[in-house]
Amino acid sequence: MTSQETIIDLIRHGEPVGGNRLRGTQDDPLSEQGWQQMWQSVGECRDWSSVVTSPLQRCRHFADSLAEKLDVEAQINDGFREIGFGIWEGKTTRELMADDPGALQRYWKDPNAHAPSGAEKLSDFTARVHGAWEQLIDTQARSHTLLVCHGGVIRAILVKVLGMPVERIWSFDVPYANVTRIVYHSFDDGSRAPQLRFHQAAIHV
Repeated sequence: MTSQETIIDLIRHGEPVGGNRLRGTQDDPLSEQGWQQMWQSVGECRDWSSVVTSPLQRCRHFADSLAEKLDVEAQINDGFREIGFGIWEGKTTRELMADDPGALQRYWKDPNAHAPSGAEKLSDFTARVHGAWEQLIDTQARSHTLLVCHGGVIRAILVKVLGMPVERIWSFDVPYANVTRIVYHSFDDGSRAPQLRFHQAAIHV
């Protein structure tokens, strides 16, 4: 039984204007440093046959610029938008903990039960991302795709690929401009098997 590879690289956006905070769907652009982080991470890699992006501008603007260099069109997919944090959006973790010291701890223990007002429930978020991911794997089969997205989106994809409980979604770090490579091996019988090839790397490493 032979196999063929579908390669999807996930890159988190760089630092947005305003620095590190619970941004969610707050649509801030990349800072100058964020742009530098993104270009440094992709290096000289030009192997992608397609570029897919979250609609939020901290992802989309870089995706558009890279796609132009690759002579392809960046495909916007709303399914890969970041989780909405409701009334927490725009706050730093320090500010949030000053307002309510136990809020983050309660959220990490049970995100659905303790989501902030106006937030997207974690179960809804992961269902949205997982649906978009399955569609992406099907439409980009046997190609090399770059997905420009968010830390929460990458975590949601990884818990699916690795078969982890959704409640463990916040258990690993996804730094700015981090690159994760996931490879699907497709077999003659129609089955496919995912493999995490690397995480927390620059694409040219």
